[in-house]
Amino acid sequence: MSQTGAIWLIIVAAFFAANLPFINHRLMAIGPLTQPKKSLSVRLVELVVLYFLVGGMALLLERRAGQIAPQGWEFYAVTGTLFLTLAFPGFVYRYLLRRHG
Repeated sequence: MSQTGAIWLIIVAAFFAANLPFINHRLMAIGPLTQPKKSLSVRLVELVVLYFLVGGMALLLERRAGQIAPQGWEFYAVTGTLFLTLAFPGFVYRYLLRRHG
């Protein structure tokens, strides 16, 4: 896979992972919940876990491409806000557009 393909793979995976907590009612899209509805706090915890999973996938692709660049706190601040920005469509669908009842 080329570097351009790997970059697009990470962007698409980040978009789907960022919206996953808002479009399903299962815990991490795998297991059932004990409650009928997921709270916002559970969705945010899922969002953080998925951020690190996508980051791990990106790290593996970067390691395969060559030397890993050093990353400071600025890198994580930027990628975290980008991940939150990618989650915005799912949040709007879940809490602003969807009719409840």
